[in-house]
Amino acid sequence: MQSALIFILRTLFDLYVLVFVLRLLMQWVKVDTRNPFVQFILRVTNPLVMPLRRLLPPVGRLDSATLMALLGLQMLGTVLITQLACIGKPGMVPVLLLTVLGIVRLILTVYFWTIIIYAVLSWVNAGGYNPAAALVSALAEPLLKPVRRVIPLIGGLDLSPIFVLIGLQALMMLLPTRSIWSAMLCANSVVPLF
Repeated sequence: MQSALIFILRTLFDLYVLVFVLRLLMQWVKVDTRNPFVQFILRVTNPLVMPLRRLLPPVGRLDSATLMALLGLQMLGTVLITQLACIGKPGMVPVLLLTVLGIVRLILTVYFWTIIIYAVLSWVNAGGYNPAAALVSALAEPLLKPVRRVIPLIGGLDLSPIFVLIGLQALMMLLPTRSIWSAMLCANSVVPLF
């Protein structure tokens, strides 16, 4: 029963945090705000971001209000999960570390799936306009452009997504999230780790 509750809470928190990560990334790459998918993400996140924006103005291209909301939500989720997983009171340093690592891992995962969707859409919907495809393209291009400069088209085939996916997967493997969770959990706890 406890593992099912942890799974449900973690999934709900991860989905809501995902929307904030998307908002942060969209603002970073300056996505067209008239896109219906962008409008949805903005409306879902505005209740937390707009009050914070009064206190925290943007710093360059970084929306500090969205970043603080993202950090707060991820930290709240981390504390709840560690409390439910029979850890007792988690230390502040492991919670902060797990919060930051969780956000980094989620950003890498978002980009991983964005690149896969981008590659599939380039085969299926080449040249056509779709609001979802426009959003995916806007998020993927900043990662793909530098790789395209190094690896040109080969026979008209763009191999840059493959190399970006390999790099993203390698970065995810380097994150020590699993070992930190394992060190904090009790021996009989069944928490789905990252």
